[in-house]
Amino acid sequence: MDEDMDEGMDDTIGQWLTIIGIGEDGVDGLSLAARTALVDAKLVMGSARHLALLPEISCPTIEWPVPFADGMAQVQTRRGTPMVVLASGDPFWFGAGASLAHLFAPSEWIAHPAPSTFALAAARLGWAIQDSLCLGLHAAPLDRLRPHLAPGRRIMVLVRDSMAVTALAAYLVDRGFGSSRLHVMEELGGPRERRRSIDADQMRFTDITHPVMVAMELCGAGPTLSSTPGRPDSLFASDGQLTKAPVRALTLAALAPSPGELLWDIGAGSGSVAIEWLLAHRANRAIAVEADTDRADRARANALALGVDRLQILRGHAPALLPDGDAPDAVFIGGGLSQSLLESLEERLPSGTRLIANAVTLESEALLTAWQARRGGTLLRIELADARPLGNRHGWRARYPIVQWSVTL
Repeated sequence: MDEDMDEGMDDTIGQWLTIIGIGEDGVDGLSLAARTALVDAKLVMGSARHLALLPEISCPTIEWPVPFADGMAQVQTRRGTPMVVLASGDPFWFGAGASLAHLFAPSEWIAHPAPSTFALAAARLGWAIQDSLCLGLHAAPLDRLRPHLAPGRRIMVLVRDSMAVTALAAYLVDRGFGSSRLHVMEELGGPRERRRSIDADQMRFTDITHPVMVAMELCGAGPTLSSTPGRPDSLFASDGQLTKAPVRALTLAALAPSPGELLWDIGAGSGSVAIEWLLAHRANRAIAVEADTDRADRARANALALGVDRLQILRGHAPALLPDGDAPDAVFIGGGLSQSLLESLEERLPSGTRLIANAVTLESEALLTAWQARRGGTLLRIELADARPLGNRHGWRARYPIVQWSVTL
């Protein structure tokens, strides 16, 4: 929890909020502490499905509204009133638990989780959870699967409804993984639990009930994404404004992404550097600044196609436009390099920020050379050549050299 949030909290109120994870077995699956909290509550709040799992209780109940944020606001207005909020299974695994905990001091709330849907599915299938990928796709695009599609991979996903299961199967078929085995698991842990298995390209189920999760054993010959940077240029639609794969690999190595870090990608072009930054870890964030509207749209489309829908794109010219909010951990300048941009970044960026700039023209190379003399860091000249036909033989055709400045401010 960040310092600003701590400063805005009053830890003298005492415990008043109980977050209870409830499964399809209803009250029978609750701990004694959770049942006691329900008896003592002055108010119980949850979805219609969760409330229906409870026996008659003496206190008032409120159905969680749509959109989700409206429910959070209602909980805040009742701060200090002993109340229970119901969530599915483990509230801190793709549930409301973390969102609620972020709003209040630790002394104000307590949680009683039930087995998560992932735990129940693994117990039915005999899968090791630590060796399986668990994703929540009930409110996220299916393209989030793209970086994880590989033969032999086991993935468990929460999905919204029957239509989402059908769409998931079609998504796998379209990407060459139609022979993947899908285990469709409905109402796990309850009296109406049902489990059925079918290959993705044979999906015919139309009577799927909520809540539902799909466990996948991936199989097929579809393309997979490498886990290392410098992925093929063909993955990124571009108009030629693209940091090519070998240079991109060196650039990502210099940027050195760590989990949870934020990147500013200035002059993003096709967005390839920011996208590879995001692919490095699911917790990473990236903000791209791109002046050209078509390129900005293309960068967004590239990000979505490769499963990183969390790329934020700002349209405009730096340094007139730079991101607000959190300071970045790293900044990459791939386009629009200028004296004024470097001066603005020097003034604004905090100590410890990693700055990487690539230059291809003599003028921009001279600029980086001058700044390296002033601020230190390292200069790297990247010279690449490709084998090309030369008559009935082959020769080397040189690419434009790249000069890369890497510095920690």
